[in-house]
Amino acid sequence: MMAVETRDVVVIGTGFGGSIPGYYLAAGGASVVMLERGPRLGTEEFTHDLQIGTYTRIVDLIRNDGVEVAAGNCVGGSSVVYFAASLRAPSFVFERSGTLGRRIWPATISRRTLDHWYERVERILPVSEQPWEQIPYAGGVWAAACSRAGHTCNPVPVAVDLGRCTNCNFMLNGCRFGAKRSMLLNYIPAAEACGAEIRPLHEVESIGPASTPGYRYAVNYLQLDPDDYRVSTGGGTIEAKLVILAAGAMGTPVILQRSAPLLGPMPAAVGRHFSPNGDRVSMALLDETKVHDLLGLERAPGVAYDAYFVGRPITTITYDYLDATLPEFERFSLEQIYFPPIVNIVPEDGIDGPPVWFGVDKRTLTSRWRSWLSVLHMTEDNNEGVFGPPPPTGNFVRISVAAGVGQITYQVSPETQRGFDLSDAATRAIVEQDGLGRHLLWLGDRNTLSAHPLSSCRMGDDPATSALDDRNELRGHPGIFVTDASAVPTSLCVNPSLTVAALAERASALLLRRAGDYGVTVAPGSARWW
Repeated sequence: MMAVETRDVVVIGTGFGGSIPGYYLAAGGASVVMLERGPRLGTEEFTHDLQIGTYTRIVDLIRNDGVEVAAGNCVGGSSVVYFAASLRAPSFVFERSGTLGRRIWPATISRRTLDHWYERVERILPVSEQPWEQIPYAGGVWAAACSRAGHTCNPVPVAVDLGRCTNCNFMLNGCRFGAKRSMLLNYIPAAEACGAEIRPLHEVESIGPASTPGYRYAVNYLQLDPDDYRVSTGGGTIEAKLVILAAGAMGTPVILQRSAPLLGPMPAAVGRHFSPNGDRVSMALLDETKVHDLLGLERAPGVAYDAYFVGRPITTITYDYLDATLPEFERFSLEQIYFPPIVNIVPEDGIDGPPVWFGVDKRTLTSRWRSWLSVLHMTEDNNEGVFGPPPPTGNFVRISVAAGVGQITYQVSPETQRGFDLSDAATRAIVEQDGLGRHLLWLGDRNTLSAHPLSSCRMGDDPATSALDDRNELRGHPGIFVTDASAVPTSLCVNPSLTVAALAERASALLLRRAGDYGVTVAPGSARWW
């Protein structure tokens, strides 16, 4: 019979939501173990290719009914594969009421109260302002197009050491230069320096009651085969006084659903109110001559653009549509973004009627791939996603190393669709002015595509519509805290990583004050940064 281990704290997940409280609790003197479903890779192990078996080890693509989600699957979580755009959410986001008719966010959290935690994360990562002279060419094209259409456009703050960055454009596959400021370079090594233990390839299946006196919860896990995550090689249980659940918006609700028979009923909001952050992607097929004549741009003699693949993936954004006076569901940002060529069959083919996915029209379109400019719209959605019953094991049904089928049903509501339509119209007005280019939608896959899953276990003041209280504690289950993107109550109109990290910083400070209530002795103020 396998012995049951004990620790003060078990942290499930090592992305922003897990690494941050894991560090602070370890620095305070608690015994901390951090369980991560994916493998652990060092900076030197990230590659510059998109071959199966390289980036597919650390990214999951999860297909659901109505939404397709990409998420990190490695030590460091999505911080390893994100594009490092680090933006504070606008103030109006925290006041949203959606279709509930009342405030969704907890009354204690606003942009003003969160600014202190934003500042802290920006200093620790750190976040850099990109000067215009370091903006990759595609971002400059988007900025010039916005300017000519009468809109402002600004460089995006990024968690990148710009002095180290080589503009290799492989941020999807980690960063082999150590320039992207993922959790691998700050909170995780700091936690380990304070005694925290990181265990990769440990997939948590459920949480039950502990049997050891003085411990509250038993965390049950499977160990995964490093070459095939569908195969388990063992398993075990760790009992803890505190559990920090940070398996991501795709994993956290599934673990809680599966734990209900062991712990008792879960809050009704677990697995409901899922948001893909209002993400929508569209594309401009640019006219090279017009880029030169209308925007006055020339990348090289006789070459106006022809540079889709050059540079960091996210560089410039227009904030003009983040107007707090506009009605809800009509506010959004428009951000230049790079997508790897593996998705180059997704845009519409530019011809009315079929074919949409394949055929001569699509081939003609892809022949001009280097003149594409893709744009990410981040809108206000209506939290329409709902999780179905959990699979027998794991967070979704894994059908290959990097792909699976999830349990979410996501049907776009009229309110969300209004934001999509308005953001499409705004992008079209910018890129089609005077024939600069042609705006195309991404219709090859009818699913909404998102790398920003949120809200599947959200915070709030109303127990009927939120799973967590304003201190990130799971309602009805004292000692379980959820600190990842699933706790974010609504879409944010910007890339969410900085807000997830700021909320995790805030939750960590509250945890340190209350750890003694759960039998965990910590020394507040012992965390240090260098």
